[in-house]
Amino acid sequence: MVRRNDQRRAVLVDAAIEVLAREGARGLTFRAVDAEAAVPTGTASNYFSSRDDLLTQAGARVYERLQPDEDTIARQREADRDRETYAELMRELVGRVSSFRTGYLALLELRLEATRRPELRAVLTERVRADLAANVAYHESSGLPGDAMAVKLLYLALNWLIVEQLTLPDVLSEAERDELVTAAVERLVPEPR
Repeated sequence: MVRRNDQRRAVLVDAAIEVLAREGARGLTFRAVDAEAAVPTGTASNYFSSRDDLLTQAGARVYERLQPDEDTIARQREADRDRETYAELMRELVGRVSSFRTGYLALLELRLEATRRPELRAVLTERVRADLAANVAYHESSGLPGDAMAVKLLYLALNWLIVEQLTLPDVLSEAERDELVTAAVERLVPEPR
């Protein structure tokens, strides 16, 4: 029987994210999640029907935690609609994602695991496709310069910049990271006419 205490489930899923980031997908076991969450052995197995269920829910939780807060969204809606604003939004995005280091590393682990697990690949493909479509839709409704292609190119470029920052943080300084984000926006997004 799968339990429904949402608060306990969230604690367990957050623990799974930490285990994924630290130990990789192979180290993600119910026992490891129980230990990380500091709950009695056997608790995670009462909340998740399978390891695949746990992997899937961990991926979904990372996306939840990466969403901007209401203040950030309100500030974005009130900002100018030019390339400098766009660059500032992208610098904020890269900073927000980079600051949730374990979450992003867990997503990378999930992507690697998805190469071996078709069911997980299907779930992640659907989630990433939906996330990218939501980014394009937000961009198109925001009035910011650029088009869907610019959004997708920035998505790809900035994801690798984040990987670089999280896995080899001494390659680029934070100032260089910000310069690269600004340059990517300037080169991929045309000036409004």
